[in-house]
Formats: sequence, C-alpha cells, structure tokens
Amino acid sequence: MHGNGSRAVFDGIDGIEEGKAKVGVNLIFKIAAVGILVSVICQVLKHSGREDQAFLTSLAGLVLVLFWIVPYIYELFETIKNLFAL
Repeated sequence: MHGNGSRAVFDGIDGIEEGKAKVGVNLIFKIAAVGILVSVICQVLKHSGREDQAFLTSLAGLVLVLFWIVPYIYELFETIKNLFAL
C-alpha cells in the first residue's frame, strides 16, 4: 500500500491510468457546461419567440458533445471486440 491512502483504492484495478481518469472527468465537466449553456440559450430564445433558432442551438450542442464522445465509444467497442476475440 502506498503512503497516499486515496490512491491505494485504484492500485489493483487494471487499465486505470492517471491521465485517462483526468480526461474522463474533464470531459464530464465540459459536457455539463455545454448542457447548461445550451439550456439557458434555448430558454432565452424560446421566450423571445425564436423557436427555430433554439432548436438549432440545441442541435449544435448535441453535435458538439457527440464529436467529443465518439472516440470514447469507438475505444469501448474496440476493447469489447478485443475482449471476446480469442
């Protein structure tokens, strides 16, 4: 066991690296920030009578988040494929 007790929890888990864990947390915070920003912009646009622009704003937010998530989904499928390929 290491001197730092909080890091000892992750010592036995294979595949968890410090850099990858930070990227995952940063990605979650970025997605949350985009979600909050898009929802505020959509509410302002809807109240001003611009429903079409509100829809396009939410669609743009969805596309942005999908561009961030697609590499992780690809990595997940590759890991599953390698797991079952014997």
